[in-house]
Formats: sequence, C-alpha cells, structure tokens
Amino acid sequence: MQYISEYQSPIGKILLAADEMGLTGLWLENEKYYTLGLDTEHEEKETAVLKKAKRWLDIYFSGKKPDFTPSIHMIGTEFQKEVWEILLRIPYGQTVTYGEIAKELAERRGIPKMSAQAVGGAVGRNKLSIIIPCHRVVGTNGSLTGYAGGINKKIMLLELEGVNLENLYIPKKGTAL
Repeated sequence: MQYISEYQSPIGKILLAADEMGLTGLWLENEKYYTLGLDTEHEEKETAVLKKAKRWLDIYFSGKKPDFTPSIHMIGTEFQKEVWEILLRIPYGQTVTYGEIAKELAERRGIPKMSAQAVGGAVGRNKLSIIIPCHRVVGTNGSLTGYAGGINKKIMLLELEGVNLENLYIPKKGTAL
C-alpha cells in the first residue's frame, strides 16, 4: 500500500508517496511524469517516512544541504536504478553531464561505450526528483536540458544550491521546455 501527502515548497506543490519500505515518489505539480508509479490504490496518511521526507525538504529549501537521506524505495528497471544510484552520489551544488554518467556505466560494465540518451531516459523517469537529484544533470555542451519538472524549476533548484549557471544555457528546443 502506498501512502501520499502533499508538501508546499517554494517551487510549487509537491506530492510525496511512500510504502512500508520507503519513499516511492516525489512529484512536482504539473511535471511531465506526474504520479508515474503511484498505485491506483493509495491512501492519504502522514507516515514516518513521509514526515522524514518533509523534514529533508524543509532543510533543503532553507538553502542548506540535508545531512540525511530519507528511506527510499526505488521502483524501476535495473538500468534505471543503476542510473539513480549514480545520481544520489552527485554532490550538492555540483553538476555532471549525461555523458559522464554514461561513461561511468560503460566502465562498470566493461564495455567501450554507453548511450547518453539511454541515461537521459532513465534520468527523466526518476520518480524521486530533488532527493535523487536529477536536476544536477546537464548536457555536455552546458545545455540545461532534460528536466521533467521544467527548465525554470531546474534553474531554481540549481540556484538554491549555489551552482554557477554562467556556463549553462537554456536550449531553444528540447526535453526541458
């Protein structure tokens, strides 16, 4: 059974979902994959996991790096979970590229190359945005692309973390718009 609760953030309403194992969803209102992975049968209830996630968000949105991660339950393919684990290791206030993640995955698998587009697909299906920081992933050329929550929210999150946006740009077209 999944339990849900809403959180009002500076970037808009957030819907949180959790099961007995941990947080299963964190969706920004109006995002591209809103409620992707939410069970049709769910109940509004303030569980311990949801309270801890809200405490994490309070700290994060106050402009500080939280010193804990709420329990999370990643639901996705093995490839997606592998990408999301890498996202969890991106330091607060820093960015990495889709290509860098693809290179790390290729090295782990002992293969010459991995598709940055495949990585982008997994990043875009992240059901725990902000906590699993997909907003910290940018294009190799500095493009602020690929954020299901929208380019403006990605910029706000990066600015909140103190990321220097000087060498990053908004694409004229693409997945972030």
